[in-house]
Amino acid sequence: MNGRPWAWLLLAAIGAAAAWWYFFPATLPTAIRHTLPASPTVQTAPPPLYKWRDANGRLNVTDQPPPDRPYETVRYNPDTNVVPGYKRPEDKKD
Repeated sequence: MNGRPWAWLLLAAIGAAAAWWYFFPATLPTAIRHTLPASPTVQTAPPPLYKWRDANGRLNVTDQPPPDRPYETVRYNPDTNVVPGYKRPEDKKD
């Protein structure tokens, strides 16, 4: 009976650690956060894209910014269609 309070305390500490991991994973220390599996509540942000024009004026979208020209950083929602609509030339009305 002497060991039971310690068992309950240990169980409470494990429950608190699991709740911290589940509800607030971004606040965990970095060393712990990278060794544990990702919490199902983690919202991972998509990587940024970089939109820029080359020397010929063509639009480029890459995952690395160009080192020698201006660019625009683009963030997008991966659950949304980011491809612009297309209208055939014969459908255009002047």
